[in-house]
Amino acid sequence: MNYNLIGSGNTAWFFANKLSAAGHKCLGVYSRNKQTATELANEIQATVYDSLNDINDSADVCIIAISDHAIADIASSLSFRETVLLHTAGSVDISALGNAAIHQGVIWPIYSILKHKLPEHRNIPTVFEASSDKAKEIISGICQTFTNILNEATAEQRRWLHLSAVLSNNFTNHLMTVAESVCKAQGIPFSMLVPILQQTFERVQSASPYDVQTGPARRHDDITIRKHMDMLQAHSDWQTIYQAVTSSIENMYK
Repeated sequence: MNYNLIGSGNTAWFFANKLSAAGHKCLGVYSRNKQTATELANEIQATVYDSLNDINDSADVCIIAISDHAIADIASSLSFRETVLLHTAGSVDISALGNAAIHQGVIWPIYSILKHKLPEHRNIPTVFEASSDKAKEIISGICQTFTNILNEATAEQRRWLHLSAVLSNNFTNHLMTVAESVCKAQGIPFSMLVPILQQTFERVQSASPYDVQTGPARRHDDITIRKHMDMLQAHSDWQTIYQAVTSSIENMYK
């Protein structure tokens, strides 16, 4: 298929890489950042569009891979009768595309993507929404290039999935960043924690996270919890996080 791409960030690089590797042709790339648009276009041998007006109705699909808050604004400048218009945001309704196209859809890979370290495997759960059979067919063709795990999901389901991904991935990474800072301050290698982190993620592949919870909050070990809170007095944000998560665990396992 032929496609146009709007965006030049991590997600845009992901779709461009996967589609081009599968033999699909990118007609052009548009981004408000001309430099990164040029870098991506050169990578996949595509044209750089100077304006959204350069994107016509000749492509099979136009993929909007930009920040969530900008999708509606960009879509309002487009008008397609034949081209399928898609966005790639997990928490944004398909309605953000407005009346920009007859055939619309959403593709959201539930995966943390970095453009210079793109995944080579196909274990990338992906959900989609489509406004027509034509849009569903195009989405299926796109997703075949990078995943074997594809499910249809309503906007409401995607919103909850997105929240769950933030809690489980983004928040977990932030907690590891805090732990790394603590280790650095005490001259302890963060690598000492990697095995226990790996153990945690291995466990939840075959058991519920609820069942494998451990630690002082799960044991209602108030003495250890107070010690930890005292140790974090110089870092009020971290202390707040510790208290909030501890309270949540204690309440869950009353």
